[in-house]
Amino acid sequence: MRSSSKPLCRVLLGLCAAAAMIALILLFWGGGLLIANDALPDHADVAVVLQGSMIAEKTRIAGAMTLLRQGVVSRVAISIPKESYWGQSLAPVARAYIEQIYGADVPGRVDFCVTGPEVDSTADEAHALGTCLAEHQWRTVVVVTSNYHSRRAGMIWRNAIKKEHPEIRIWVDGVTDPGFQRQWWRSRRSAKIWLEEFSKLVLAALGG
Repeated sequence: MRSSSKPLCRVLLGLCAAAAMIALILLFWGGGLLIANDALPDHADVAVVLQGSMIAEKTRIAGAMTLLRQGVVSRVAISIPKESYWGQSLAPVARAYIEQIYGADVPGRVDFCVTGPEVDSTADEAHALGTCLAEHQWRTVVVVTSNYHSRRAGMIWRNAIKKEHPEIRIWVDGVTDPGFQRQWWRSRRSAKIWLEEFSKLVLAALGG
């Protein structure tokens, strides 16, 4: 009995040690697993802002506007739903916001890619916006999203665009999102974002 229990104890100890090592890796480097920024081209046709929470959306728009001001892109396209929960058209509201925050000359260089109610995932948004990109004949595109969403967005967008619009080239720019800390376990919001995004990243990597 004693001799047979020793190998089992060693196995259990090894599993515990491996689990502890994985936990430490995810704690200290897990935030970086979600982030993958591309080296951007000298110039692209458009920066496309993906939909997100209120905080994320403002951060992403600001990132796209920085690219516009720096001359990295010629235009900015913002993904928006057709209407709000209350049936209000969002494009005029979004245009007024852009003008108020970034100046009266900027809205003329901003377009809106309107999505329908069926869009409720990154994959759905990639398919819908791919059509918008093709209609505007944009061939070089910087996808602007939150840093924690950048790796998964890049995987999904490249897969979708390659299949449906192979003439379009994609780069991903992940902007620092104030709602997410690299040390994700230090805040409830960051932990929630990390757990959700990590599980989706694994699913996307497996082809889901």
